[in-house]
Amino acid sequence: MMVGDGLNDAGALMQSDVGIAISEDINNFSPGSDGIILSKNFGQIRNLLRYAKSGHRIIIISFIISIFYNLVGLWFAVQGTLSPVIAAILMPISTSSLVIYTVLASSFKARTLGLTK
Repeated sequence: MMVGDGLNDAGALMQSDVGIAISEDINNFSPGSDGIILSKNFGQIRNLLRYAKSGHRIIIISFIISIFYNLVGLWFAVQGTLSPVIAAILMPISTSSLVIYTVLASSFKARTLGLTK
């Protein structure tokens, strides 16, 4: 990870695995980096990294829930006890529930780390 101002080190920010540019005004600033952080929030960079790691865990948990849900559905489908209409209804509900879980878990983690107001 590289942290810089994004002006004279834009090439290095683009080449790094993760480039974070620090700026006073993010509205008029578009460096070649992966993220932009306000200079007054530079102290939050540790929490930002923690948030990114927790995001990875949330995605892994979502995949586990999805695999479990699909294995249960497959079990009923192989036995012939799950009608196609019910499966067609349950599949969007499964997707929606995973999206809702991911959004709520991410929002909760951001609040606990003090990244939102």
